[in-house]
Amino acid sequence: MDLAYTEEEEEFRARLREWLAAVLPRLPAKPGPDDWPGRRAYDTAWQRMLYDAGYAGLHWPVDAGGRGATPTQYLIFLEETERAGAPYVGANFVGLLHAGPTIAAEGTTEQRARWLPPVLRGDEIWCQGFSEPGAGSDLAALRTRGVRDGDHYVVSGSKIWTSHAEVADWCELLVRTDPAAPKHRGISWLAMEMDAPGVTVRPLRTLAGSTEFAEMFLDEVRVPVSHRVGAENDGWRVTMVTLSFERGTAFVGEVVACRRTLAALAAEARRGGRWDDPVLRRRLGRLNAEFRALWRLTQWNVSEAQSTGGVPGTGGSVFKLRYSHARQELYEAAAEVLGADSADLDREWVLDRLSSLSYTIAAGTSQIQRNLVAERILGLPKGR
Repeated sequence: MDLAYTEEEEEFRARLREWLAAVLPRLPAKPGPDDWPGRRAYDTAWQRMLYDAGYAGLHWPVDAGGRGATPTQYLIFLEETERAGAPYVGANFVGLLHAGPTIAAEGTTEQRARWLPPVLRGDEIWCQGFSEPGAGSDLAALRTRGVRDGDHYVVSGSKIWTSHAEVADWCELLVRTDPAAPKHRGISWLAMEMDAPGVTVRPLRTLAGSTEFAEMFLDEVRVPVSHRVGAENDGWRVTMVTLSFERGTAFVGEVVACRRTLAALAAEARRGGRWDDPVLRRRLGRLNAEFRALWRLTQWNVSEAQSTGGVPGTGGSVFKLRYSHARQELYEAAAEVLGADSADLDREWVLDRLSSLSYTIAAGTSQIQRNLVAERILGLPKGR
């Protein structure tokens, strides 16, 4: 991995900075956290601006509608947009970082043509229908059924933690299509329209007060067989592609954000008189080293994904495992800097601290990640 920037890459950075400086002051005020229609409109409008300027799907393959940028250009894009305070992907998260890359890697020509351009333009929002109430961390224990009926699957069951279901047009959905097969071999990956008859969504309020997750109930929902990505009963393999994106490259922008937060925490500690505490300084210094290392690992993971056709490898589990805990430690340090104000929900970083608690669960628990690292990287035998 070459960490030096070429003249072409520095020119790309300069053009991006110039564009961001011109467009960001014109953005409207960001909607409140409970205004989901407003948040969808805000996030999709920003995505359309990126698309019109040629920055949407920057690192996606050209034949998938992207620009085929180098890993370094993509990382420069993340650095500069975060530095400038540009909007994050928001409601576009699942489509841009999970479902879209999966369809680009595994979909047919027709599927790529149907679903990828609307994701890149911000025309359609996706949600994720993977987790189930009774499965816990054992995703393959899902019970939602997809029974073949001619050219459709008839889907019944329930999902939980369905990200952005309130405003989504499509759902990346896992269903069991062969209940007699071993649990990892009887699953299919479907794209389901959220306005299909039989779909019921009930928002879930998190500890931080947000409702980006929902319960989803499916009562004989008809999903065309043509909306299956990959072969029937091969959905677990396709799911591993989705999860490799979720764990390997979907969080890279957040590493940049955490580094900026860390710098802001140090500045706040100086203003608030906490900088004289040597224990706090050591803690912030260690976190600085931690996030610098995570950024290097991010660069390595993105470079590896580029060299293997765009799909991240098992290094994503190493990153996700360490990042989840580092993020929690960052916001614990924020609470230390804020002192008594750390219980004030209106103070900066307090809600982030609450949401950070979920990161060791989301996208596969830390226990699952340790198993993956042990078995797939270190070659240890499976636990009993």
